[in-house]
Amino acid sequence: MKIRVGFGFDVHKLVTGRELWLGGIRLEHEMGLLGHSDADVLIHAICDALLGAANMRDIGYHFPDNSADFKNIDSKILLEKTVKLIAGKGYRVGNVDATVCAERPKLKKFIPEMQEVLARVMEVDVDDVSIKATTTEKLGFTGREEGISAYATVLIEKD
Repeated sequence: MKIRVGFGFDVHKLVTGRELWLGGIRLEHEMGLLGHSDADVLIHAICDALLGAANMRDIGYHFPDNSADFKNIDSKILLEKTVKLIAGKGYRVGNVDATVCAERPKLKKFIPEMQEVLARVMEVDVDDVSIKATTTEKLGFTGREEGISAYATVLIEKD
């Protein structure tokens, strides 16, 4: 069996007038993330990690932010397409370990639902999707609630 590891990172600005989508679920919050798609930073970081592990460039290469095809798209669709892209090279998702960095909203209670949604999209066990949440202790753009970032490490496998 061949295994490969990938790392992904994404950040989006928080703005009023947008829905907040994280980990494939909509969260009630007074601000949402600005982006061409639904701006789900967690899913975008996972997509980048998967693509990087398969040596297939990055999310912007496959799903450009100047394409009308991806305007306001649900990022779960991007993740599904990414899993199919790596499958085209014979890979499948082994596991995901991700961290979301946000001051608010507090994410702890939403993590199990995010894990279930992402596991379903990637066709893996819920136990193969680790999501953690942290803050920056009020420091930097995250601490000032100007944006949210996410980091993801993945393992992909090929028989």
